[in-house]
Amino acid sequence: MRSRITTSILSVVLGGVFVAAACNGKDPENETASTTNDAGTDSASSSSGSTSGSTSMGTTDMTTGTDTATGTTTTTTTAGTETGCSFLDCVDQGNGGDNECDIWLQDCPEDEKCMPWANDGGSAWNATKCSMVDANAAPIGDPCMNVGGGVSGVDTCEKGSMCYYVDSETMLGVCVPFCTGSPDSPMCATLDEQCSVSNGGVLILCRKLCNPLSQDCMGAAACLLAAGSDKFVCIVDASGDAGGAGDPCEYLNACDPGLFCANPELVPGCQAGGCCTEFCDLDDPEKDAQCSQNAMGVTCEPFYEPGNEPAGLENVGACVLPAP
Repeated sequence: MRSRITTSILSVVLGGVFVAAACNGKDPENETASTTNDAGTDSASSSSGSTSGSTSMGTTDMTTGTDTATGTTTTTTTAGTETGCSFLDCVDQGNGGDNECDIWLQDCPEDEKCMPWANDGGSAWNATKCSMVDANAAPIGDPCMNVGGGVSGVDTCEKGSMCYYVDSETMLGVCVPFCTGSPDSPMCATLDEQCSVSNGGVLILCRKLCNPLSQDCMGAAACLLAAGSDKFVCIVDASGDAGGAGDPCEYLNACDPGLFCANPELVPGCQAGGCCTEFCDLDDPEKDAQCSQNAMGVTCEPFYEPGNEPAGLENVGACVLPAP
């Protein structure tokens, strides 16, 4: 029997997992910067998928979507998006031709680096530009700062990386590496990372792999499905004061850590394009009790299609309304 999640009407299949597609016309593979702290976050409609392109259950970036500096959900994808384009197509389409440089090739002058930024004054990275490399640029893994806002495209990180996972209070982040290789063959330096491509292909980050049940991410980050993959990665939490079970969500990272943006028909009373609900442990004898809306009919159902679960994630469930 298929998982209720994988048969949802509004979701997109990318490797067996289905999540809510964007309802606001935004590219589900776009991450936005948080509007509240300008620190940078992922926003997306949720997507799921395989290592080559996945989406999560969110609204814009549950695994696919938009990354915002404000703290919304992000998506990681390698091969596909909720808009139906292939990974390469999405990269080629980008933001409508406003890219100044190729973020994969890093083809800017020697003392500059190709960076994602928001060229429309918004909170989502939607284009690329060449920015000066800081004279005392921080290496990958070191603390950093954004200059002029979370989506300005200017930071204190070395070439080939950007300042991400920014703390809203200290405004300090960590230099995270861009994926290397090419859109059709993305790579990361270590096995504990997954290449996550979002925002029309302008945001390409090697994010840490994680477990949604343990939420083992650093700082202000949530463990969410990576676009173009059936794996989970650490994405900046952009939920702010909202993001609880039943709350509406526009972006993948618009739900609190431990929750994700699910298709509206899976959450009782959901009147938005997507609503937040919890992950749950299928191995727990009292698994349904993990769902805060259990009294409203929500139960712990398999997140993945049975038999297609990634190793180590076989017990990942989702608190959703069971199939009729």
